[in-house]
Amino acid sequence: MADISIPSTSAGAVGRDPLTVDALAGPRKRARKESFIKGIFFIAASVSIIISILIVASLVREAWTFATGVEWAKTWGQNGWFPRQGVYDMPTLLVSSLIVTVVAMLVAGPLGLGSAIYLSEYASKKTRSLLKPVLEVLAGVPSVVLGFFALFFISPQVIERIGRNGWLVIGALIFVAYIALVIGWARNLVQREAGTSIGTQVKRILILTALVATALILLWWINSVAGSADPAADNFFTVKRSGQLAAAAVGVGILTIPLVASVAEDALASVPKELRDASAGLGARKMTTTIQVVLPAAVSGIVAAFIIGISRALGETMVVFMAGGAADAARFTSSPFEGGLTMTAGMASLATGTDNVVGEGLTFQSLYFVGFVLFVLTLTLNIVAGRFVNRVREKY
Repeated sequence: MADISIPSTSAGAVGRDPLTVDALAGPRKRARKESFIKGIFFIAASVSIIISILIVASLVREAWTFATGVEWAKTWGQNGWFPRQGVYDMPTLLVSSLIVTVVAMLVAGPLGLGSAIYLSEYASKKTRSLLKPVLEVLAGVPSVVLGFFALFFISPQVIERIGRNGWLVIGALIFVAYIALVIGWARNLVQREAGTSIGTQVKRILILTALVATALILLWWINSVAGSADPAADNFFTVKRSGQLAAAAVGVGILTIPLVASVAEDALASVPKELRDASAGLGARKMTTTIQVVLPAAVSGIVAAFIIGISRALGETMVVFMAGGAADAARFTSSPFEGGLTMTAGMASLATGTDNVVGEGLTFQSLYFVGFVLFVLTLTLNIVAGRFVNRVREKY
């Protein structure tokens, strides 16, 4: 019988090395190049982290110097913010910052969200291609230009003409809208399942109590602002050419509109088309689909847009510095129709004379303390917003 077996061939006859990990790694030159690129990116990331750490460290160090050296009686309950005289009333800056932020979001929130809804749900492709670049151009307008616009147009031509009656109407609308939102939220809670835990029920009661207390504070504030002017004057609010918080807040709101609209529009556009088709298939109108399907599905992105807008309004400097109606000092006020200093404007007004305030007690360190408070507020706002967004986010 013939032998048909294949003769064995030695490894040397084949002429190939055995397959190893080093053989799969590729040329050493390529590996060295990848390591070099990786090192560059690592250095860039490290430099960014180091710069952030140094900024926070310098901020905390000077803020600690202020906190340990100041008389805390001069930081609360005083008649205003007069750092060159050793009076550092923080509520003066905090309340003014709150007024500017709230009024700015009352302008940017509805207009920005409305623009986003129109661009995402109603506008045709041609209209959207025309309007969205125009809206984004507004984001490129320098803040100093809006500062001049707020000072020389919004203040004399808009805010000055509002008067006491106009403010009462605006305040009443804000109060009614707030009460309607609270009632709607409470009604939804009542309609939910009854088998909730005691802890959840207590949490809901505390939230409802806080909302009611906020409504009472809002009502008191509206009434106090309306009664703070001279009733004998033709216009209850005498507006100075130097500006006021309301004009600055409207300018900041205009500056924030494109930011809110852009982020909210991206969130609405990310909602799957299948949800809209399913709603239309059930016979829902376009408005019903938008309000009851698209907006709840994009709520996390919309909340993120509002939080970014609030942070932008809280950190705006130039518009408030120019149109806020105050220089490097300000008296305490809870009225948007008077001049005041926000935290950023207070820092900018003193920073222009830094060489002069070094050695003037803790005036220079007060800049860092205000910056630290602003940093903590912004960080807390973003942490709370991040947790809320992660909790209500819908993944498709």
